[in-house]
Amino acid sequence: MEGSHGEMQYMENHFDKRLDPRKLVPGAKSVVSLLYNYFPSESQIEDSYKISKYAYGVDYHFVIKDKLKELLSKLQDEIGEVHGRAFVDSAPVLEKAWAAKSGLGWIGKHSNLLTQQLGSFYFLAEVILDLELEADTPVTDHCGECTACIDACPTEAIVQPYMVDGSKCISYFTIELKNEIPSEYKGQFDDWAFGCDVCQDVCPWNRFSKSHSEPLFNPHPSLLSMSKKEWEEISNEVFNKVFKKSAVKRTKYAGLKGNIAFLKE
Repeated sequence: MEGSHGEMQYMENHFDKRLDPRKLVPGAKSVVSLLYNYFPSESQIEDSYKISKYAYGVDYHFVIKDKLKELLSKLQDEIGEVHGRAFVDSAPVLEKAWAAKSGLGWIGKHSNLLTQQLGSFYFLAEVILDLELEADTPVTDHCGECTACIDACPTEAIVQPYMVDGSKCISYFTIELKNEIPSEYKGQFDDWAFGCDVCQDVCPWNRFSKSHSEPLFNPHPSLLSMSKKEWEEISNEVFNKVFKKSAVKRTKYAGLKGNIAFLKE
């Protein structure tokens, strides 16, 4: 949908590479899609400004990229000379489309990839190889008549089933937007200071979510118990300690303080 990416101009770039992985990896013959669970065993206290669960621990880009490099190395040990590249949300790759095509799940009405076994709280990654592999087949859509995600979205960003206006999404406003959050959205953020999990939290399939077993995704001990007052008074020093290697660093200290000020007003 035109304009739905807001200020995220990078989403317009390299469209040819999004459609053809061979432009990213010369000689590519297969896309291997992978999932990595990040659902936490504990959540933040009630009286708190909220951050998306994916940002509780160490930035997933670093964690998963290391694992993919290890996978590529093992493939080369087992098979011989295999050329490829690993991607974690860092290149023009249609991650959800490839994952759905590979049968890992289906794209739900909230536009996230869903599985019947685990729901949707996981990261997507790809290894694009010059190795001919037998393709898997897509699974069927199991959203049915459910509209829980659409009904619950605080800013009505899911404009119709399977279509999200990214420029209305709380995640966009609290992470990507570099200018001030538009005043018409005051009171609609449901205390989300970085990202938003509402559409996933209300999804019936996420009742099957299981806690991850990745120590690097565990939050700093202070994070889960921080009250609104502590968030409002957070210092640069505490910010750097609690979010030392977290994805929250993307919004920087000033950005997080600005988000909290917007929620508080």
